[in-house]
Amino acid sequence: MSQVLPLRFRRLTGGELVFAHEAGGYFVSDDPFLDRLTSDALSEADVRTLDRKGLILHGEGDLAETGFLQQLARRTPRPQALNYVLLVPTLRCDLACSYCQVSRAAKQAKGFDWSPEMLANTLAFLDRHGGDKIQIEFQGGEPTLRLDLVQAVIEFCRMRFVKPKFVLCTNLSELSDPLRELIGAPDVHVSTSLDGSVDLHQKRRTRTSETTDQFLSNLETAIALAPGRVAALPTLDPRDLPDPGVLLDTYDRFGMRSIYLRPIVYQGFARKQHPQSRAMDAEWWAFYEAVIADMIRRNADAPVQYFEEYYLTLAMRRLLQPGLDAHIDLRSPNWLGFDHLVVDYDGQLYPTDEARMLARTGQIDLSIGSVGRGIDTAKRHELQGRAFNALDPWCSQCVYQAACGSDPIDDLARMGRADVPRPLTAFCQRHLHIFDLAMELLLSPDETVQRSVALWLGLPGPVQLVDRV
Repeated sequence: MSQVLPLRFRRLTGGELVFAHEAGGYFVSDDPFLDRLTSDALSEADVRTLDRKGLILHGEGDLAETGFLQQLARRTPRPQALNYVLLVPTLRCDLACSYCQVSRAAKQAKGFDWSPEMLANTLAFLDRHGGDKIQIEFQGGEPTLRLDLVQAVIEFCRMRFVKPKFVLCTNLSELSDPLRELIGAPDVHVSTSLDGSVDLHQKRRTRTSETTDQFLSNLETAIALAPGRVAALPTLDPRDLPDPGVLLDTYDRFGMRSIYLRPIVYQGFARKQHPQSRAMDAEWWAFYEAVIADMIRRNADAPVQYFEEYYLTLAMRRLLQPGLDAHIDLRSPNWLGFDHLVVDYDGQLYPTDEARMLARTGQIDLSIGSVGRGIDTAKRHELQGRAFNALDPWCSQCVYQAACGSDPIDDLARMGRADVPRPLTAFCQRHLHIFDLAMELLLSPDETVQRSVALWLGLPGPVQLVDRV
């Protein structure tokens, strides 16, 4: 007997309904279709359309069932060998940003750097647990304060792994000759901060015009040394936001057009100095959508270069492309502490950087071992229960569940526990908003919008990517 696969649905702001099954397979329709579906009164045209989309099962061994199971399997990643590691060779920093996410140490402080033994243990840990490929991200503090440790890790990884990639997260307050040489290497990428406008960057980070000018000069130098390998992230205060046009002009000045719009994270010092960062409110989303609208307007005349909001593009790709699991927040199961790990300044291992922050501020210890002792597999196992959204009673009813992920560590940081009903969490509220916006843009009949969508997804031109039934 034929049957329609169980479908979930959600209403968009324009009134249309998004439908999907457990593995994704998105399409849109209207209320009359929903009425026919729920009253077992589908028309012949409905049945033909659903059958064409592989949403009707005709019996055991049916091709539609095989396709569904294959898509579900591609949406369900398996644990992989360690391939992404965030290293914190020092907790010291030469700046004192109010929304720093970790408990930094002063530049002249003692006891906050890797010892020679810690370096040796870290390299041995990478050798023992790493696969063939690896990406190393150097965080801090300010990792360039211990450039010798950074260089030692890079030299080892170049010998041990196949085409390793390195990301140096730095405030670019100083640019010594050894650092210039390092940045010029083709396997080294630079990640820095540029907070929406020069004025806001100075207000929140550099504090003086002299320090700001030095940063801007160093940023230009880094871009010249590493063309295409320098990226900047804004950390934005929802109570003191830049004008969207000024933000885009500032990034355009440095040839940076892929921007991750990121509000202050409710971690570290930000918890006390920016308590409003605990939730994302209407003011933030109005700003976010204004920036997207300005990007779309500018992209209408862009011959080659174009603006994109990194996370919105990622959300679109997740909706449309099973198996795209590189971003750990948007995958389920989210295998915490398997293919990605953090090594802190004291050698402790954490499943994510946010887990490290929780430990640094004394909220909860989510460490899962150390580079000396190895991974505590029992503690790592305990983290997995909340990292699989298909098992969550709320997520299992959500139309976006297949494209979304799970972040119990963020729930712990904001709510103090990991078993809060999902709709109450910032993670859920944020992703519902972004996925709704992504779907609305994918469905928009506006040619200007479709030009940007095609650019973001790497398509030669507008294509109908989500069917209407």
